Amino acid sequence: MARLASMADLVLRNLTATPLELTLVERFEEEEEEPSSCCPILNCNITSRIGGLFNSSSSTVNLRVQDDAKDPDAKDRREVSFAVAPFETRATDVRAAVPGQETVRLTFESGGHRYQVDVTGASQRSTVMTKLDGGPNEYTAIYVAAGSCLTVLSSANLSAWMRELHDEYPLSALSIPGTHNSPTYHVALPSVRCQAVNVREQLENGVRFFDIRVSVSPGSPDMPLVHSAFPVSLTGTRYFKDMLDVIYSFLEANPSEALVMSVKREGTGRGTDQDLSKILKDHFYEGARWYTEPRIPKVGEVRGKIVLLRRHVNDPSLDGEWGGRGWGLDGSVWPDNCADAMLGSGIARLQDFYEVEHPRNIPDKIELARSHLERAAEPVCPLPGSEGYRPDAPPPPFFFNFLSASNFFNANCWPEKIAAQANPAIVEYLCLRHGEHGKGPAGLQVGDASTGVVITDWVGLDGDWDVIKCIVGWNARLQLKQ
Repeated sequence: MARLASMADLVLRNLTATPLELTLVERFEEEEEEPSSCCPILNCNITSRIGGLFNSSSSTVNLRVQDDAKDPDAKDRREVSFAVAPFETRATDVRAAVPGQETVRLTFESGGHRYQVDVTGASQRSTVMTKLDGGPNEYTAIYVAAGSCLTVLSSANLSAWMRELHDEYPLSALSIPGTHNSPTYHVALPSVRCQAVNVREQLENGVRFFDIRVSVSPGSPDMPLVHSAFPVSLTGTRYFKDMLDVIYSFLEANPSEALVMSVKREGTGRGTDQDLSKILKDHFYEGARWYTEPRIPKVGEVRGKIVLLRRHVNDPSLDGEWGGRGWGLDGSVWPDNCADAMLGSGIARLQDFYEVEHPRNIPDKIELARSHLERAAEPVCPLPGSEGYRPDAPPPPFFFNFLSASNFFNANCWPEKIAAQANPAIVEYLCLRHGEHGKGPAGLQVGDASTGVVITDWVGLDGDWDVIKCIVGWNARLQLKQ
C-alpha cells in the first residue's frame, strides 16, 4: 500500500490542434505474454524505461481493447471529466499506473468520437490510440514516467506532413527533423556510420533536413559521398547523383514536401570549394527541383524542391546570380564546435558542439540541445491578415540544433552511443517542457514554440521514430493560427 500511496497523479498534455477530454479510467492487473518462438516481439519487457527507448521494441501486454469501453476484467473503473484544450497541460487526480503491477486504460473523447490508450507505469515507446468508433482523428501518445505525463500528439502522415501547413509560413518557422551525415547508413569504419536506415526511409518517416558531405575532383561530376576523409561505405563507393535520384523520386511522389540540403566538401579529392560550386551548378542544380535563391523562402515557394544550404564558398562566376546576391543559402562561414553562434551570413543560429571526449560529458551535450530548443521556441511568425503581420518583416533565422557528437578514440562516444542517450532525452524534453513558458533551461518565454531544425543520429533503429514524431508534432501549434 505504501508503494501505491507514493505514486504521482497523472498529468495530461495535449499537443494537438483539437480539444480532448478524458472520460473513463480503467485499471488492470498487468500480465506479460508468455514468450513465443513464432513472435519475438512478445518477449519485450513492459517496464523498459525511457533510457532504453532507443534500442527496444514496442512493449506488449495481455489486454483487450473493448469497443464498448467496458471491460469486466478491470479491477477498477471510474468515469471522469478532464478537458484538455489544444496545447494545454492539465493535472488530474488519476493515479499513475504502478510499474510492473498494473496498466491504466484511458478513454478520451474528441469531436464526439472515442479514442483509447493503455498506459503502463514505465516510460515506453509511442502508441497510436485506438479508435473505438471510427473517429476521423489520428493520435499518438507517449508516456514519460519522469513526469507521470501522458503527452498526446497528432499522428501526422510523416511522408507528407508539410501539406498541413500554410504556404505563407517562412520555412524557418517550422519544426523540421533532420539527420547528420544523412547517407552514412552503410557498413563503414567505426564512428563513420551515423544512421540506421537509408535515405528513402528517412524521407518517408518525416526527415526534411539532410547533411551531405562530398569529395570533389576538379571537373568531375562523380562526387563520392564521404564522412570527413572516409567513404560512407566499405562495400563500394556511393555517389551524390544516386542519392539525388532517390530524393527526386520521393519529391515527385510527395509534391507537398520540401527538403533543406546542406552540402559540404570533405574527403581526399583535390577539388576546391569553387570547383564544387561550379560542378553543382553545371551538373545538378535544375530550376524545377532546386531552390537556390539566397534568402529564406516561404513554404509555398519550395514545395517539391530541395533548398540549397551551401557550406562552401562559391566560385566568383556565381556572384552575379540572383541579381548579384549570389547562389544558395550561405552557410560558408560555419562556426566550429559551437554551443550557440550565428552563421556568418546571419541566416541561422547554430548549436553544433560535437567534441564529446568522455561519456560523462554526454549530459552536457544534451543540455546544449535543450537550450537551443528553448531559443527556437521564442520567435513568432504572424500570417497575412493576422495581428502583427508585416509584409516587410524579415523571417526568423533557422535554428540548427545538432544532437550528434562523437569521439573516434572512445568507443563509448561513437555516434550510436551518444544517440542512445540524446534521442530519448530530447523526446522527454519535447513531451514535458518544450513550449511551456519559463520551463526551459534559461526560463525564456514562448512564441510559436517551433523546435527549429533538429539534426539527429541513428533514428529509425528497430523502428523507433519517436524523436522525429515529436519534432513533426510541434507543427500542430502553427496549424492553430491558420
